[in-house]
Amino acid sequence: MHIGNYFGAVANWVRLQDEHECIYGVVDLHAMTMPFDPQMLRAQTRQMALDLLACGIDPERVILFIQSLVPEHTELYWIFNCLTPMGDLSRMTQFKEKSDQLEEQGGAFISAGLFGYPVLQAADITIYRAERVPVGRDQEQHLELAREIVRRFNGTFGEYFPEPGPLLTESPKVMSLADPVRKMSKSLGDRHYIGIFESEDQVRRKVKSAVTDVGGVVGAEPGPGVANMLQILRSCGKDNHAAELRRDHDAGTLKYVHLKSAVAEALVELTSALIARREALAAHPDRVEEIVQEGSKKARAIARETLDRVRDLTGLPPGHA
Repeated sequence: MHIGNYFGAVANWVRLQDEHECIYGVVDLHAMTMPFDPQMLRAQTRQMALDLLACGIDPERVILFIQSLVPEHTELYWIFNCLTPMGDLSRMTQFKEKSDQLEEQGGAFISAGLFGYPVLQAADITIYRAERVPVGRDQEQHLELAREIVRRFNGTFGEYFPEPGPLLTESPKVMSLADPVRKMSKSLGDRHYIGIFESEDQVRRKVKSAVTDVGGVVGAEPGPGVANMLQILRSCGKDNHAAELRRDHDAGTLKYVHLKSAVAEALVELTSALIARREALAAHPDRVEEIVQEGSKKARAIARETLDRVRDLTGLPPGHA
C-alpha cells in the first residue's frame, strides 16, 4: 500500500466506519486477473488484511473479509455474467488499459478473468445488497455497469437488489514523485511512490529526490511537482503549513528544500504511527487470522441469504450451506 492508496481510499474507509454499516473485502480473486505467483498471492492477501487493520479498520465496527473465503461471490458472478452483454465489457476503460499493459510486457495473454472482472465487482457489491459504494471517479464506469446489471436482473426476475450508488468524497489524488503528471503507482517503479509502511530513511530519501519544478513565474500556479508536494502536505493534515508554503511560492520566495523537508516530516509523523500499530498487530498473527476468519464467516452469512433468494428467483434449486 502506498500513500496514494492511503490518502485516496483507505483513510476514507476508516472515516466511513463511524457513519455507516461497512463491509470491506480483500479481493484476492481480482488479483488473479493479472499474472501472479501463488505464494506471493497468499502472502499479500494476508498482508493487505494486516495493513488495513493497522490503518484503522476496526473489526468491532465493520466486517473485514477475504473474497475467496466467500464463494457466493463467484456464484453470483456467473449468474450476472449471463445477464451482461460482451459489448458492455469491451468498453470498460480499465480493461483496455490493463490489456495494453500486458501487451507491453510481451508474452502475457489477456485472460477472460480480466475481461469479466467488472462483473465480479458487481457481484462483490450486490451480494451484500449494498446501497452505497465508496469509489473514486476512476471506478464510476464499473459502478454504472453494476447498476445496469441490477436493473437487468430486477427487470427479468423481479425487484430484489437495490441499485448501488457511489459514495463520492473529495479524495486527494496523489501523483508520482518522479513524474508528477502521472498518478502514483507501484507499477511505475520504486522512485515513483512512497509505501505507507516504508522506513523513515526511505521516506526521506524518496521525498528528497522527488521532482519539483524548474523555473516558474511569480504569481503563477504551481507546476505539477510543487502542487503534488503541497497536496501530500495537506493530506497529512498540515493545511496551515501548506498554505504558508503556497504563499511563499506565489511570492517567488519558496525554497524547494524547505518544501521537501516539510513533506518528509509530515509523512514520517504519519507513517511512524502506522508502522508501530502494524508491528503490534503482526506480533499476534493468530489474532489477525482469527479476525479475518470471523469477518469472512459474517460476510458469508449475509451472502448466503442473498444467494438463496437469487437461486429461487432464477429457477435454480436450493443451495447448500
